[in-house]
Amino acid sequence: MARKVERTEEEWRKLLSRESYEVTRKKGTERAFSGEYWDCHDAGMYSCVACGEPLFRSEDKFDSGCGWPSFTGPAAGEAIETADDFTHEMERTEVLCRSCGAHLGHVFDDGPRPSGQRYCINSVSLKLDRK
Repeated sequence: MARKVERTEEEWRKLLSRESYEVTRKKGTERAFSGEYWDCHDAGMYSCVACGEPLFRSEDKFDSGCGWPSFTGPAAGEAIETADDFTHEMERTEVLCRSCGAHLGHVFDDGPRPSGQRYCINSVSLKLDRK
């Protein structure tokens, strides 16, 4: 699927904070328990910080104890895409914004029922649109 949002690296640098750029465009990770949303309980829609695509609903957020915002699933299946990630001598599944390709975090099979999945997402890759 072709990306909806295409920008140059320079445009991304101007648009995003330094930390958001490092995470979303360079596949970085923010420190655990440091992000704005890891312990946020406000209602609303979590959107991609880079392009505004709606990604995760607050009602699907749960406290996983890992130090990053965790969700049982995306707001809509077509909002995200996944890719194999073999960095850091691990085998993981990377979560990306389907609209702009921003790195969001990773998904693991240790979440609560019924999905059994934990979408572990960097706060700096999100923007909460509060209800």
